Amino acid sequence: MIGPKCKNCRRSGVKLFLKGERCFGQKCEIIKRNYPPGLRSKKRGGKISEYGKGLMEKQKVKNWYNLSESQLASYVNDILSGKSKDSNLSTGDQLIRRVESRFDNIIFRLGFATSHSEARQIVNHGHFMINGKKVDIPSYELKEGDEIEVKKESIEKPKFQEIKKSLKGFTVPLWLTLDKDNLKGKVVKLPTAEEANIPIETSLIFEFYSK
Repeated sequence: MIGPKCKNCRRSGVKLFLKGERCFGQKCEIIKRNYPPGLRSKKRGGKISEYGKGLMEKQKVKNWYNLSESQLASYVNDILSGKSKDSNLSTGDQLIRRVESRFDNIIFRLGFATSHSEARQIVNHGHFMINGKKVDIPSYELKEGDEIEVKKESIEKPKFQEIKKSLKGFTVPLWLTLDKDNLKGKVVKLPTAEEANIPIETSLIFEFYSK
């Protein structure tokens, strides 16, 4: 069964890795049917309006990072109003830093989860510590120098032993470091939009919310 997650990827036109390990390999639905759901043709129908482009990019970033509408709107409004702590950066870099620094995203980036939804779930279950203190809030924003580790009472659980095995060939982004043997990570820096390399046109998102 395809399900709504596969349709979100096909609608966005890019693989959003919403179903974890199922998104890898040739069985991924967007590889087999790389066109929007509801169309019999493999070509997108008609010209997309500027509003439609902005809406598509908004939905793409929401689905990619597993955000609610209110969470994304809050990030964008903070940046547009100048409340962001990184107001010296471009709006695109500010947005990417906000979403990339989320605790659930860092867990995903470290390879401790195969999707953002799985990362949110295991963070909620209280398996991790930041700088030696338990944190179970997926939206918690980390900063440079923060250290993440699996709690001692969780590390021997079958789930995390499987994660340790899966990390053997895993490579983390340049702004993170990972101790695969001890399931520990560190935020070396926060990335720019270019470094994050997410297929999202952030300018269209800000244009969408500015209208």
